[in-house]
Amino acid sequence: MLFAKFDRCLYTRSPLVEVICQLRFPAILSINAQEPAQFQEKVRHDFPRYMARQERPAPRISGLGGPNPTVETQPPINNYHFISEDGRWKLNLTQNFISLSTLVYPRWEEFARRLDKPLAAFIDLYQPDFFERIGLRYVNAVSRQRLGLTDQLWDDLIQSPYLGILGEPDVDEKEVGKCSVDIETKLPGDCHLKLHAGPGLLGGGKKDPEPKFILDQDLSARGQTTAEEIPGKLAQLHQYAGGLFHGAITDELHDAMGPVALD
Repeated sequence: MLFAKFDRCLYTRSPLVEVICQLRFPAILSINAQEPAQFQEKVRHDFPRYMARQERPAPRISGLGGPNPTVETQPPINNYHFISEDGRWKLNLTQNFISLSTLVYPRWEEFARRLDKPLAAFIDLYQPDFFERIGLRYVNAVSRQRLGLTDQLWDDLIQSPYLGILGEPDVDEKEVGKCSVDIETKLPGDCHLKLHAGPGLLGGGKKDPEPKFILDQDLSARGQTTAEEIPGKLAQLHQYAGGLFHGAITDELHDAMGPVALD
C-alpha cells in the first residue's frame, strides 16, 4: 500500500532530519535587483540573522543535435537567507521562489504557523500573480543505533517495496554496497511524488559513519495556484507525506520511535 491510513502522532525519536517547503513563482526581477529590506523588516524578529549569496544557474545549451550548438551563460541569482536565532529555521528568497526549512520539525501546525507570516509578507510586498509549484519535502534518516535496533535487518523495519533486493531472504545486506529505490509518479489532485529510499550516509559519512535508511519524499503540486489556494494544497501534500511514511515502515519501527498520539 503506497499510502496507509494512519492516526496522527508525534515520535519522541523522530527520524526527520529536514523539512522544506518551497513555493515557486514567475520571476520577479526586482527581488534580484536590490536587497529585500522591506521584507526583512517584516520577518527579522523571527529570523534575525541575514546573509546573501550569489548563485549562478547552469548554462543554457541550445541547438543540440545541430551543427553549431551554443552555450549561454546565465546571469547570477541572489539568494537571500533569513535565519532564526538558534539557526534551526531558515527562510530563503530569490527572484523565483520563497522557502522555509527546519532541522527540528515540531508538528505540521507549528511548521505552517512559522510559514504563514513570511509568506503573507511576501505576497503583500511583491504581489505574485500566481505560484507555479508548491513543494513539501520530508527527509527521514532512520538510525538503528539510536533506536536500539542494531540486531534488526532493514527488512524488519522497512516495507519490502522500498528495499529493492534487500527485501529478498537470500540477500545478505552486509554484502550489498549500494541499493536504492527511486520513484517518480503522478498523484491525484494534480500532485507529483519524487521519492528516494535506501541505506546511505548523512553528509557522506564525514561526521557519522553509521548507515541510515533514507526516506526522502519530495511532494509537489503544479499549475497556477493562487495565494488563497496555498493552504489547501499544502494540507493535501502533508496528508500524502504522512500516509506514505506510515505505509513504508513496519509496526516494529513505528513502536521503536516512541509514538505519542495527537489530539
